This record gives sequence, C-alpha cells and structure tokens, in this order.
Amino acid sequence: MSQEPEIKPTVPETADKPQTSPADKPGKKPVVVYIMILFIAAFLLMALSFFMHQRSNSEVLGELQNSVTTMQEVQREQEKIMELQEELASMQEELTALQEEADQQQSAAQAQQEADAAAMEALTSLYRLQQEYSARHYESCQEIIEEMERSGAPSLLPQDVGSGITPPDERYQELKAAVEDHL
Repeated sequence: MSQEPEIKPTVPETADKPQTSPADKPGKKPVVVYIMILFIAAFLLMALSFFMHQRSNSEVLGELQNSVTTMQEVQREQEKIMELQEELASMQEELTALQEEADQQQSAAQAQQEADAAAMEALTSLYRLQQEYSARHYESCQEIIEEMERSGAPSLLPQDVGSGITPPDERYQELKAAVEDHL
C-alpha cells in the first residue's frame, strides 16, 4: 500500500477569511476616500455659497432699509408740502378777504371824497351867490341859483354848523327868496 500523498487543493489564505464588505478590498479604499473628499468639498462649497448669500442678503436688506428710510423722509416732506399748501391757500383766502375789505374801504373813501367835493362845490356856489348878491348883480344870482338847482347843490349844503351861525342851506333859501323879490 503505498501511500500516496494526499493532495489537497490549494486555496489561497484569503479564502479562509470571510469578506465583510466590498470596501475591505484593497483596490476599493482609495475610491471611498475620494468620494469622502468630494462630499467634504461639496459641503464646504455649499457652506461658502450659504455665507455668500447671507452676506448678499444682508447688503440687500441694508439697501432696502435705506430705501424705506428715504421713502419715509420723502413722505414727511410731502406732508410738509401739503401743510404749506394748505397754509398758503388759507393765506390767499385771507389776502382776498383783506383785498375785498380794502376795496370796500377805498370805495367808501372815494364816495366820501366825492361827496365832500360836491359839498365843497355847493358851498363855493353859495359863496359866489352871496358875492353876487352883495354886488347887487341879481341876474348873475339867478344864473347861479339855476345852475345850483340843476346840479342838486342845495341838498348838499350843510343843515347844521353850530350855534350863532346861519346854516348854509338856510342862507341859500334866504338869498333865493331875496333874488326872486328883486327880479
């Protein structure tokens, strides 16, 4: 009996160890590290992008806040302008009222001045009548009386001037009667 040596099939030593994952393979480890580096780089890029957006957003918010502040200032200025316009309108109304009052006063003063001038003219005519009567020019007196009657001067003569003085309207009536008696 010859014993032949038993031949066992040769199996590599790694065959006895159970394989737990594909990453345990010697060729796969660099790929995992590479993927992790890529994930870390992507995460860092995302964080950088987030911070850049935050900074950009804060700048935009600052600009918006400046715009809001500017708009509030413009609104305040517009309110001031509206108040000034209302005040101007009020002042213009007041000015118009004062101008109307001044016009009325001026018209009254002008009417009074015209009345005074007419009264002065009537008194002047009375004076001329007296002078002509004193000079015994009765025909001239009659002309003056007719002229005074046409212009309405006798009604403009003062009726009361004080004590001891004959009022001008009375004096006119006396002279008129005296002239009619002489003609």
